[in-house]
Amino acid sequence: QVQLVESGGGLVQAGGSLRLSCTTSGISRSINVMAWYRQGPGKQREWVASQPSDGSTRYADSVKGRFTISRDNAKNTAYLQMNSLKPEDTAVYYCNAATTRGSWWGQGTQVTVSS
Repeated sequence: QVQLVESGGGLVQAGGSLRLSCTTSGISRSINVMAWYRQGPGKQREWVASQPSDGSTRYADSVKGRFTISRDNAKNTAYLQMNSLKPEDTAVYYCNAATTRGSWWGQGTQVTVSS
């Protein structure tokens, strides 16, 4: 079965950094796009960053310049480096992988940024 497992979440103070990882397994087709989403308390899930297989990157305005998405295709893993974290970054972060077969979500990892 397809599985996406996020890791790296935790509690940090404002200005700190975290590196999230998303390891995929069971995906038979190549991953076209890896992406990160987040959902804060009382908010809708929002797109944060994505990286298609061509290596390009896209970011939401709210995280541009602070977050960096990357992927290691050999390891079937995506990363989200988060720097200069702000309290408003507090959310459950979800990894998403899209292939020609479909799209899958991880269970999410909690990121809490204290002021």
